[in-house]
Amino acid sequence: MFKHIARVLLGLTFVFSGFVKGIDPWGSAYKFTDYFNAFQMPWLTDLAFALGIFLAATEFFLGVAFIFNFFTRLTSWLMLAFMVFFTGLTFVLALTNPVSDCGCFGDALIITNWQTFYKNIVLLALAIYIFMKRKNFKSKNGPILSVAFTGMTMVVYFYLVGYSYNHLPIIDFSPYKVGVNIPDAMKIPDGALKDVYENNFIYKNTKTGQEKDFTEANYPWQDTLNWKFVKMEDPVLIQKGYIPPIHDFRIETADGEDIKDFFLYDEKGTFIVIASNLQKTNREGMKAIAQLAIEAKRKGYNFIGLTSSSPDSFEELKNETGAQFDFFNTDEITLKTIVRSNPGLILLKKGTIIGKYHFNDIPKVEELEDQIPL
Repeated sequence: MFKHIARVLLGLTFVFSGFVKGIDPWGSAYKFTDYFNAFQMPWLTDLAFALGIFLAATEFFLGVAFIFNFFTRLTSWLMLAFMVFFTGLTFVLALTNPVSDCGCFGDALIITNWQTFYKNIVLLALAIYIFMKRKNFKSKNGPILSVAFTGMTMVVYFYLVGYSYNHLPIIDFSPYKVGVNIPDAMKIPDGALKDVYENNFIYKNTKTGQEKDFTEANYPWQDTLNWKFVKMEDPVLIQKGYIPPIHDFRIETADGEDIKDFFLYDEKGTFIVIASNLQKTNREGMKAIAQLAIEAKRKGYNFIGLTSSSPDSFEELKNETGAQFDFFNTDEITLKTIVRSNPGLILLKKGTIIGKYHFNDIPKVEELEDQIPL
């Protein structure tokens, strides 16, 4: 009985991990890019998207195979190899901490590198147990049903991955999902935990000449006969405080002035074009956005663009696409978090996101009349 519980539990974990990453293919690519940059391997970033898709699909397949008892004698070898490799890798990541979030569950569940390693220890134990019992997993109805269920599930999975790539993730796990009020998501609640730092002081013993480290709890500031202050080291963070869901949103002018409040508290409605990189932005999508901008601005609505590109590229894009609205600067990672599309579009009203669109789904003016009175 336990062998089936272990098989299904391991399978469900892999299905969840592969699903949440699969329906957010660009999010997986960004995480691979983070790792490649952290390990000084930027030449691999061109493979980030393909690797993200491959890893998510592999996890999902192994999970489905375990749940449906799909040739468990064979897939248990693959599962064991997978877990041995990634348990070792996550141990290295926990020690070096190149990226704070492992990304193993996408944006659906954020856990630290050490938590990931401990999780993998449990999964590895399950994988070893199932591998040892692999000859005892036999389907009562033969392999036909397990093959059919596994095959149909994978077909649906790849359809959802393709849909999420050509539109937006079917489930939005980002802090900028529709319905979120950005100003509220940036607030720190009363009584929330704050960062706690430890200050270390170095004193020299006046008799022996040896230096010793002290903390605020025991530093000998009164014993001037035996100890002489040398220096204070940089504070060490020992407890991370509360971080609001949105904490890095800015709209900067060319002079570096943050003007986000002008748009976040607009009561009529503000359209914000998200184009993380103007050189790589889809030109046809930007042309569709430019047409919407004409009508929206004619009716008195704010219409702006956010990008991480330099102001030198603004005019070139405007000439190519007819985009007659102002661009401002925002951090590239923030823009990629807001919407998985370049360009993408969000619609705000009083700081609340009431619409979010991929460049393949830019709405017509009449389609927005139910959301804001155009």
